[in-house]
Amino acid sequence: MPQSPNPQQVAPLLALATKLLSAGRPADAIPPLREAALLQPSNPIIQHDLGLACLEAGCVPDAIAALQRAVASNPRYTDAYFRLGIAFEKLGNIGAAIVAYDRATELLPSLTEAWFRAGALVYTLGHRDEAIGCFRRAAATGGKTSFGRLGKARALLTENRNQEAEQVLRQTLALDPRNAMAHDLLGNLLSEFGRFNEARECFQRAIAIAPLLAGSYYDLVRCRPVTSDDGLLQRMEAALATPGLEAVQRLRLYLAIGKAAEDLGDYALAMQHFDAADAVRRGFAPFDSAAFSIEIGRLIARCTPELIAQADELGNCDATPLLIIGMPRSGTTLVEQIVSMHPEVEGGGELHFWNERGAAWHRSGTAGNERPFLAKAAADYLGVLRAIAPTAARVTDKMPFNFLWAGLIHVAFPRAIIIHCRRAAVDTALSIHQTHFHPSLAFPTGGAELVAYFRGYQRLMDHWRRVLPADRFIEIDYEDLTRAPEPVIRRIIGACGVAWNDACLRPECNPRAVKTPSKWQTRQPIYRSSVARWRRYEPWLGPLRALVEG
Repeated sequence: MPQSPNPQQVAPLLALATKLLSAGRPADAIPPLREAALLQPSNPIIQHDLGLACLEAGCVPDAIAALQRAVASNPRYTDAYFRLGIAFEKLGNIGAAIVAYDRATELLPSLTEAWFRAGALVYTLGHRDEAIGCFRRAAATGGKTSFGRLGKARALLTENRNQEAEQVLRQTLALDPRNAMAHDLLGNLLSEFGRFNEARECFQRAIAIAPLLAGSYYDLVRCRPVTSDDGLLQRMEAALATPGLEAVQRLRLYLAIGKAAEDLGDYALAMQHFDAADAVRRGFAPFDSAAFSIEIGRLIARCTPELIAQADELGNCDATPLLIIGMPRSGTTLVEQIVSMHPEVEGGGELHFWNERGAAWHRSGTAGNERPFLAKAAADYLGVLRAIAPTAARVTDKMPFNFLWAGLIHVAFPRAIIIHCRRAAVDTALSIHQTHFHPSLAFPTGGAELVAYFRGYQRLMDHWRRVLPADRFIEIDYEDLTRAPEPVIRRIIGACGVAWNDACLRPECNPRAVKTPSKWQTRQPIYRSSVARWRRYEPWLGPLRALVEG
């Protein structure tokens, strides 16, 4: 049996590592820590410190391996679970990060930052109530600390209690003017309400205080068109070299540079950076086009004309739901702004309900009785809508990806109106290529994968067009809407079953928050400059050229 290493062998290695870590040289601390870990492989503290050094040096896979060894040796090692969550988060593995944060808070319920980070992650996955719970726990455990105040602000933001959230963020910044995350949150809140000049100042302060938040340039350049090169492009290009810049921040920064270059008319430079952003995203979540095509086929096979014909018998007769679907960047936000100007219609934004419930239904196959599932889904969905607007005649759900579940939604709510927003395929795809989508989404943003996704979407929409009733499935073309708004808007409002209201002609006056990437565009009168945008990029379209003909 091998002898335990002499502590005198390990002690000088740990002393050297501690000295290097204290000097801000985590990469140099890794070799002595590796040697110490080889001498004492079951020592959780050494494994934790090795994981921490790797994490700080940007060696994320190595950090995960060391931290996993630490918690294997000591399953109650809270700090190791917490840092394991951070490492998984950096790697883009949101599910594993949430599990690690959950374990950390289970062991130490007062771990405020873990509650806050878990809340932010479950929010990106669309679990609103869980996110609110996590943020409230962060606020309760953190009190007047930075993460405590930020937790309170994010809980309020998630509950759409925006004025209270703004007050908390401003109080936080009065006490701690260098709180970069508070500046960033406040900037996002202000931009959602069209207060773009104030928002820009917040984003600029956040980046100046914390260069690792360089992804905030993405939000900054979307507050208004970039009209003069005052060194902004150079500052953003320089920010790409920021040591320790995370991949998600880099992705957003590439998109920001692309947006600014486009505004300044340099389309070659713009496409270069949009392509770079897509390459980063692929590293997070490769898209399986063949699997997606199979799933589209399964949906078509399941949603037969016979099933759709049973909707009146199987479904709920409530007419409250107003679904706005289509590919992202196809005009869904504009349509929601139009209809929610009506006094009897409330905008619900992008609700994740059917993405979750539909996925469960899809996994279940055709076996079993549809009726109990549909009844519960309908009751739960109405609960969500009534929480948003207890008395509105219609409540919108603008989740674009509900195009997958249009058949299921119709069977659950045969009186619901589904508005399908269409836009020229290549313009839609190009806009997707230029927009940030969270890397956790199983959704391609460029190349042949995006073309394949678009073809699958078109195949499914062709099916819905054949099987859904024409008075429940309404199709709107972006090009028609922007060319002659009033007749199209009158058709939309008529289809919704509410009386005409002139306010619907002025969607730019809508005071509600806009949380999608179209924050600036929706505050402008309806315009046509985005029609045939692809022509500016014709030499650099690559695989997207396949969509030019639709």
